[in-house]
Amino acid sequence: MGGDNSKYSNIRAGQLALDLPVEKSFAREDLVRGKANSTAVDLIDAWPNWPGSVVILAGPVGCGKSHIGGVWANKCEARILPMKAIGELSEDRENKRALLLEDADGSDIEENALFHILNAKRSANASIVITSRNWPSDWNIELADLSSRLRAAQLVEIGEPDDELLSAVLYKLFADRQLQVDLNVVEYLVVRMERSLEAANQIVARMDAVALAQKRNITRKLAAKILTEIESTATLNQLKLL
Repeated sequence: MGGDNSKYSNIRAGQLALDLPVEKSFAREDLVRGKANSTAVDLIDAWPNWPGSVVILAGPVGCGKSHIGGVWANKCEARILPMKAIGELSEDRENKRALLLEDADGSDIEENALFHILNAKRSANASIVITSRNWPSDWNIELADLSSRLRAAQLVEIGEPDDELLSAVLYKLFADRQLQVDLNVVEYLVVRMERSLEAANQIVARMDAVALAQKRNITRKLAAKILTEIESTATLNQLKLL
């Protein structure tokens, strides 16, 4: 089987490196705890011994609320559904099964469907976790009975990741990819990167890909290069929207 490989002759070895995704783990031991998310993590650990059946996790983009919700869902084998798709439960509400509703931010909420789901789960003594960027008071709910149910929910705020949490997350992400990293690299990233767990994932994935392609170590110089690239890309995308 001799083929013509000439078309590949100019490809540098480094260009063959693939940025293989690392599957996100929802195991409890992989959930990093810090001051910003401690209340939410403690609540997940306390399940099923909750004072009520409904918990709302609220916080800014990138704070890790979906990951915490995912860890809880994995623990109790909950069904996971975006809030905008709650109508799918209108016929079969699966009363006995826990439910994670994601991205409830006041738009596209089928209020009657949500009201009946909350009632059904409460009657079945089943738990619901809802993630959102804001509190139910900002969802513009018009159904009075639904507003009453939501006011009775346990509200848990997750703050923007602080330096301690970001550092711990970065170390873990590097370790997940079996990458050795010095303290000065993590310290450099923490004070300059976007303060979100999604940004941490993006940075580590990009550094891994470049280090593999260029056969170089994870260094502060590489960290600076990646941060500059990410910032330039974000600026370009913003300009395209103007």
